[in-house]
Amino acid sequence: MVATSGPYGGSIVKRPAYLDILIRSEPFRLFQITLGVLLMIVAPIVGIPTPGPIGIFVFGFGFALVLRNSRWARRQYLRYTRRYPRVRRAVDFGLRRKRKQPPGAADSAPLASRSRWWMRRRLAARAPDRGN
Repeated sequence: MVATSGPYGGSIVKRPAYLDILIRSEPFRLFQITLGVLLMIVAPIVGIPTPGPIGIFVFGFGFALVLRNSRWARRQYLRYTRRYPRVRRAVDFGLRRKRKQPPGAADSAPLASRSRWWMRRRLAARAPDRGN
């Protein structure tokens, strides 16, 4: 059995070992990729006649299955988001997650100290060189 963190406050849920082996097996991974591609194909067909954003959710679920199980798709997605950072910001906003920052980046500082740092930097750039 494999111990995994559960959905209720970090409680431990025991998952049978055979289920863990099944989930990580190659045929099941290929099944998930195929299901993801089929969901992405079906999304416009489902989304056009139905009211509301059902097709968007179906496409997102299929896209998540493909990205989770295909290294090639994940690599292409990361390459695309690095090339077009506006897409990455839109996806991060849509998923309501913070962008990954390198350790020690300015995002970890409080907003007030960041703005003071920025103001000092701007004032230092404007100050005339005194020849020290």
